[in-house]
Amino acid sequence: MIKPGYKFDTKVQYLKYKILREVARRAWEDTLLENILDIPQIIVPGKIPSMRCCVYKERAIVGEYVKLAMGGNKNNPNVIEVIDIACDECPMGGYEVTNACRGCLAHRCEDSCKFDAIQIDENFVAHIDKTKCKECGACSKSCPYSAIINRTRPCQNACKIKAISMNEDYTAAIDNSKCISCGACVYQCPFGAITDKSFILDAIDLIKKSENNTKYPVFAVVAPSIASQFKYAKLGQVISGLREMGFHEVVEAALGADMVADAESREVEEKGFLTSSCCPAFVKYVTENFPTLTPYVSHNLSPMGAISKYLKERHPDCKIVFIGPCTAKKAEIQRESVRPYVDVAITFEELQALFDSRDIDIKTLPESVLDNASYFGRIFARCGGLSDAMIQGMKEHGSDFELKPIACDGIEECKIALLKKSKNLLDANFIEGMACVGGCVGGAGCLTHGEKNKLDVDKHGKEATDKTISDSISGLQ
Repeated sequence: MIKPGYKFDTKVQYLKYKILREVARRAWEDTLLENILDIPQIIVPGKIPSMRCCVYKERAIVGEYVKLAMGGNKNNPNVIEVIDIACDECPMGGYEVTNACRGCLAHRCEDSCKFDAIQIDENFVAHIDKTKCKECGACSKSCPYSAIINRTRPCQNACKIKAISMNEDYTAAIDNSKCISCGACVYQCPFGAITDKSFILDAIDLIKKSENNTKYPVFAVVAPSIASQFKYAKLGQVISGLREMGFHEVVEAALGADMVADAESREVEEKGFLTSSCCPAFVKYVTENFPTLTPYVSHNLSPMGAISKYLKERHPDCKIVFIGPCTAKKAEIQRESVRPYVDVAITFEELQALFDSRDIDIKTLPESVLDNASYFGRIFARCGGLSDAMIQGMKEHGSDFELKPIACDGIEECKIALLKKSKNLLDANFIEGMACVGGCVGGAGCLTHGEKNKLDVDKHGKEATDKTISDSISGLQ
């Protein structure tokens, strides 16, 4: 068996990949519906469980993964879903008394609780009555031994906007009105009980139709963070793999980033204050939680939307598949402003499954050239890159406007900046909002995560032939 570290960070990602690969393989062969029931047996062979209490439960969970690989619940508008039967291994969570409790005489925990939820047993040890506890944390703060701790579930801890709660049966529940589809919970769930819907079947369908119709070209638009992924091969080999899979052409979303940087550097001068629009999770967070700041969100499409619009205008019959690190892009393409331009969005995880479903070993392929964008468009992939590109854009069109950007690394920093702006306390006139820590290189759909990803993106940027934004977009007029 391939170790997860070969291509992925975790075994959860590897399991998800194997299921996606099997679904895709059957889709290419037009045998998915007749062989769909074989997939759980292939993923969980034999009678000895490797992940759960029994093989029957393992296969049932795989069956749920298969449904998500085929698009998931059509009645649920969110691209992130919970597999209920897989969400049963985490502790209930909340405040608990540990064995550090010394049974002290003071019992400050009992005195601090306004809800009579602290009980003292015959050994003078404190216990918490969960039916009365309101999770206020007063007991924890008052304990001199730090014996009372808050056990937060990984998904809840990962979700910084508090969109995840627990059902009555203690399975995770996602509040769609709050969820920004960033996928942080997907990557952090140690049991793979939360995952994103896949639209690889739609991508496969487009490629198969294209093979039978030369007037139906399918473009792959790849996010600049691709330079930090597929580390076992060279970037040029990844591009060759996409062409071998059936894509007519591969285009950098970073070229769209150059377009956005040029336009937004003019827009901020016109409005005086602006927030970025490249991260769909950040944009949803602003519109849902800071509606008074919505007019300041850049009116420009994201880099994905900008370059896709350009391609559609010049090739009206083409279809576009966006490939990147972001689960929120799957939600973005459902917006009315983006839907006409991008047909399908998939992640790097899903691309790996597509490669292997067609037995394409990218390590063995020759290198193709990917050279559509400038350094500044490519560094959009990491936090601070957009701000650097904005400064460069203003420099190139001769503006004397003093740009004071703040690059927000993760949704928590975004929240702080937006709160300050809403109270007129922010000493900045441009907010670069990145919901994922590190920027796009930290997206939930990445194969691997880590600090080196930022270095890989910068290296890729420096290899660009076009050294300025103007050079990059000059041929688009």
